[in-house]
Formats: sequence, structure tokens, C-alpha cells
Amino acid sequence: MTTQAISEAQLHALADGVLPEEQRAAIDAHLRAHPEDAARVDAWREQNRQLRALFDPVLDETVPPALRQAASPAAANGAWRRPAMQAAAAIVLLIAGGAGGWLLRGGDGTSASASPLTLARSAAIAHAVYTPEVRHPVEVGAAQEAHLVQWLSKRLGTQLRPPALSPLGYQLIGGRLLPGDGDGPVAQFMYEDGGGKRLTLYVAKERTGRQETAFRYTQEKDLSVFYWIDGQLGYALSASLPKRELGKIADAVYAQLEQAR
Repeated sequence: MTTQAISEAQLHALADGVLPEEQRAAIDAHLRAHPEDAARVDAWREQNRQLRALFDPVLDETVPPALRQAASPAAANGAWRRPAMQAAAAIVLLIAGGAGGWLLRGGDGTSASASPLTLARSAAIAHAVYTPEVRHPVEVGAAQEAHLVQWLSKRLGTQLRPPALSPLGYQLIGGRLLPGDGDGPVAQFMYEDGGGKRLTLYVAKERTGRQETAFRYTQEKDLSVFYWIDGQLGYALSASLPKRELGKIADAVYAQLEQAR
């Protein structure tokens, strides 16, 4: 009997809860025989859970009148288009700042400026997406650190120096290149402690003329972010750690970056 190959799309569909029921038995049998794929599906499910925990509260927020009107049947020229318009309105809220609403709170209760807000929001999303990955958390591993640093430095157009956090119990496991928010690509360095807890340092090239900022802090559930702008670069350190503990690491990161300037 010929066994049908299981595709990556089917595994993603299982993790997302949209796999057709008639395919479930074959997929379950495949996962029992391939524990590495089962681990990937578990990682994707955890990734989905973390993203929902971060952003589901946005869907409970009051929709602005203009968007509510745009999602009405009359505005959509037919009741059949209403669900799609409502979904689009939710996406607009997410991108326009609803998803980062919790990031508007600075560590002292003040509102963050637009640039640091975008930096922190993007870093938090990247952290939530990539830290749960089991097999591919980074593009280039720490075994090729020299190549990683050279590659990311070239793409960002400035010399990057990932801080050494081993005295604090965290080892660099690698990094990746990510798309930015209009200012070019950004770099993400990922660290891990002996217990498997991960933290990420997100580095973005800032527009010329932006002023430097002091440390700012935000938290949503168990995800903490310290973020700041220093010269031409913006930094965001993210981890599921208490504020005081992550603050000590942020101080060490800042001190090393200053020494390397």
C-alpha cells in the first residue's frame, strides 16, 4: 500500500485547527511515526497561543464609529460582505495601533512616542513568533557568529555587536534578518539560558535626526520589553521575565553597546 506524503501545509492546518476531519487519521499516524514533526506542530500551536494572548484583547476593544460604519451592510453594498468588512476593520485596528495599545503605556505611565512605540511593538511580535520555534528559531546559529554579525551588519549598514550575556546565564544561539517598518531590514539576536528560557534583542536602523531616548518599559501578561534609541539604532530587549530581572540584563546590554561605540 502506498502511503500518501504529508505536506507542510497539512501540518500547519492541523496546528491552526483547520485541517479537514477526513485527513486527521493520516496526519495523526504520521506524527506518531515522526516525532520531529509532532514537535513542530506543538511549537506552532504554542506560537499561536502566545499571539492570541497578546492580541485577542484588541478584538474586545470598542470599534471606532468610522470603522463600524464601514463594516455595516449598507456601506459594504450587501449583507454578504459584512463578515469580510468586519475582519478588515479588525486588521486595520491591529495595524493602526490597536495591537500596540498596551505599548502606549511607558514605564512611568506616560505615552510613548511614535518611533519607540513602533520599535517595541515590532520587537514584541517578532519575539512571540520566533522564540517558540524548536527546529528553526534562528537563521544563522551561534556556531557561525562571525558570519552572522558580518551579514547583519552589512544589511543594516552599520557595525553590530551582539552583547555577551553568558555572565547573566544566557548564551547566544543565533540571529535572523527581519523586515522593518519602512526604515529597512532589522536584526534579531536570540539568547537562551540553561533552562530553555529565551530572550531576544531587536535592532533597527533609525531615521537620521531622531533623538535618543532613555529606557522605556512595557509589559503585557508575562512578556516584558525594554526599548530605547541610541544614535542611529533602536533596540528592544524582550523576554518573559519580571521587570527587575530583565532590567538588569538591559543595563548590561546597554553598557556593552556603549563600550563598543
